[in-house]
Amino acid sequence: MSAADLFDLARDALGGGLLLAGALAALVGAFGLLRLPEFYTRAHAAGITDTAGALGVLLGLAVLSPDLLIALKLLVVLVVVLFASPTSCHALARAAFRSGVRPALDGDRPPPAQPGE
Repeated sequence: MSAADLFDLARDALGGGLLLAGALAALVGAFGLLRLPEFYTRAHAAGITDTAGALGVLLGLAVLSPDLLIALKLLVVLVVVLFASPTSCHALARAAFRSGVRPALDGDRPPPAQPGE
């Protein structure tokens, strides 16, 4: 096995691992969107999922890309996503707060039932 073959094998393994990590982050975030109780926790899950999932997938695609120009374009898209995703999530949460959607705080929930009550 030559050095070029080893390099290609390492590149494929790294790219595949990054793609898998990005897909796993997106899957965990999708479960978070379904299971979390209120708007702000769901918005947090969506923002993290969008950023982490895109990071893994786009980095994996950049590593696996056959051309340097394609990899650079993918990295530019990644930089745009890394700035736009948290900004849009913050804007959405701020708009919801200003329109009257309040977060559920610990003081808003009734205390758990005590034994014997």
